[in-house]
Amino acid sequence: MFVRMSGAAMRGLLVALLIATPALLLPDSATSQSQIVVLMALIAAFLTFVEYNSNAPSIVEFRDAAPFNRLRFVALFLTVFLLTTIAKGNSEPTSFTHAITSLGTIIGNAIDFPYSPVRLIVLMLPYDSTVETINNVRSAAGISYLISLMAMCVFVALVRIWGWPMRNGAFNVWVNLPLFDPTAGGDVLYRLQRDARVNIALGFLLPFIIPAVVKATSDLIDPISLENPQTLIWTMTSWAFLPASMIMRGIAMTRIASMIEEKRRRAYQSASEEADLQAA
Repeated sequence: MFVRMSGAAMRGLLVALLIATPALLLPDSATSQSQIVVLMALIAAFLTFVEYNSNAPSIVEFRDAAPFNRLRFVALFLTVFLLTTIAKGNSEPTSFTHAITSLGTIIGNAIDFPYSPVRLIVLMLPYDSTVETINNVRSAAGISYLISLMAMCVFVALVRIWGWPMRNGAFNVWVNLPLFDPTAGGDVLYRLQRDARVNIALGFLLPFIIPAVVKATSDLIDPISLENPQTLIWTMTSWAFLPASMIMRGIAMTRIASMIEEKRRRAYQSASEEADLQAA
């Protein structure tokens, strides 16, 4: 019990640190923004502690299937930290911030080709945006998108090469998928495969759809101003991380569906062999 509580407390602190990172590192954070960030960090830390301290999860999926959530957290934290470092370099430049900014510029320019997600993000900006804002958005979009791609590649390697999640022992489908209702009707295997395809398709399309929707609705509502560093950080992080997280969830559900199908096949084969022996 103590180990579980201490682990839940550590996870809550890490989540709070993740949310508070931009406010802690950026020098021009307003007092009102800092108070809101602290409140959100405390709420997120409390919810994370309650979730991981309980016997069974209620919201968090794949809680007992490490390192799925750890990989997502590392990718999210790395994205927020690097984007915060780039934003900090605009007012307090150092050798480290200059190196990260140069890396982001190289990545952003490399990925900024016609019809790419980074190009769509740049085209989403208002016509009167400054050159500095455009360069910051391109660098942030490039580095956040690259981190998301790397996280997906690592997870695919975990599934294909290391046999996730079977290397961690027995896998309980219903505990690791608390939001999946097995009694909703229909074959569980078909529903898992369908949900996996939907998640992968949406994860692939969202980086393209979100900029197009924002651009199309810019005449009806005020567009998001990406000149504010914290707004830029969280917007680019959400734009890159949420689709990657959905694709990783789809890959995980595909893997679970294949495990269930293999188990069914073995059970049917065993039952058929037993029936043949009885008939003989």
